[in-house]
Amino acid sequence: MKPILYFFILCLSALPLHGQDMLRVRQTLDTLASPYFHGRGYIFEGDAKAADYIANRYKAAGLQPISSSYFQEFRMPVNRIPGTPELSINNKKLTPGYQFVAAANSASGEGKARIICLDTLVFTDEDRARKFFSQRFDKKALVYPQRFRKQVWSLPEPYLQKAMSAELHLILQPKNLLTTVAAQQAPLPVLEVKADAWPETIKQVKYKVVADHAPNYKARNVIAFIPGTTQPDSFIVFTAHYDHIGGQGRDVYFPGANDNASGTTMLLELAEYYSQNPPDYSIVFMTFAAEEAGLLGSFHYTKNPLFPLQRIRFLINLDLLGTGDDGMMAVNGSIHPTEFALLQSINAANNYLPQIKSRGRAANSDHFPFSEQGVPAFFFYTLGGTTHYHNIHDRSQQLPLTRFTEAFKLIRDFADALQ
Repeated sequence: MKPILYFFILCLSALPLHGQDMLRVRQTLDTLASPYFHGRGYIFEGDAKAADYIANRYKAAGLQPISSSYFQEFRMPVNRIPGTPELSINNKKLTPGYQFVAAANSASGEGKARIICLDTLVFTDEDRARKFFSQRFDKKALVYPQRFRKQVWSLPEPYLQKAMSAELHLILQPKNLLTTVAAQQAPLPVLEVKADAWPETIKQVKYKVVADHAPNYKARNVIAFIPGTTQPDSFIVFTAHYDHIGGQGRDVYFPGANDNASGTTMLLELAEYYSQNPPDYSIVFMTFAAEEAGLLGSFHYTKNPLFPLQRIRFLINLDLLGTGDDGMMAVNGSIHPTEFALLQSINAANNYLPQIKSRGRAANSDHFPFSEQGVPAFFFYTLGGTTHYHNIHDRSQQLPLTRFTEAFKLIRDFADALQ
């Protein structure tokens, strides 16, 4: 860790929780979403830098590692885009990140290609399918709308082979560009283009994609705890994923402020609070890698727990906590009605948030692997405000944090009541 960043961490940990808490919250959020961490993904060591940062925050707050280290390592396959992609349409360059991105599973490729637009009747009319796929696809760019993406990749043989023989695929996105993390690499380059950047008349496209598939990438969960004063063998667990989707070359990165620098910031605030207010139960803080790749970090932990999962009184997963004007959602609320009623009563008594909604089972964040193992868990995310998600616009500056303090108090009071 660079000395200047370590000094910054020490300054953050010295800020008091009450009165100046939002200054520390904003600084933590800005730091995690900064270009230094490059989207906390899998190029330029973005995820490793974020893991080191969190471990040093744990250490500065006086938290203890459960094992010999704050880190729990595991391996995973991941496709990466280490070079900034390029795309020109009719000799006009499009802006990466804003007008187009490489698909997460894109392969490398470079060249020029003429356009062939998908006849969408191929999925319902066999005669049209035979006619469409009888033409040559080499040196062509196959273009189709996002809504047909799954259908294209599920075409029967030999139509799928013909589609994959194209020079590249261009997928038109009707609204915002959204990207994710892919474990495997496609057999050809794939670019996603905003529909409003696609002109009516196309002659040819010029493109370049640099991709790299890492079959054995090292990722790290970051875990620490505070021993309980009266029941140290019973645990309240806070979780949040610190990873995001990274970037595409030096010029494009996805800050991931709401998803999930906000949840990681909330977890670190709770760690600071309990370090100064020793709890009755032991409290564990788990920040997971590779949530965006399919909950890989939390699945790895449940298969390799550092203490028996049966000792967890309750797990609270924190994700997408940058707003709150419209309240908060409790995933698994309907599965654990007693705890949800407790949460509701605490909120009503203190008027923290406008409402708390309830959902059932959902495999949408890191609570899920624990729930599948019988661990009682809620997943909290706030409602209202920003809609930026998995794109370059999820920056810390656009997060209002209008109910962050209230959400913190509600989560703290709920955790205390569970003890």
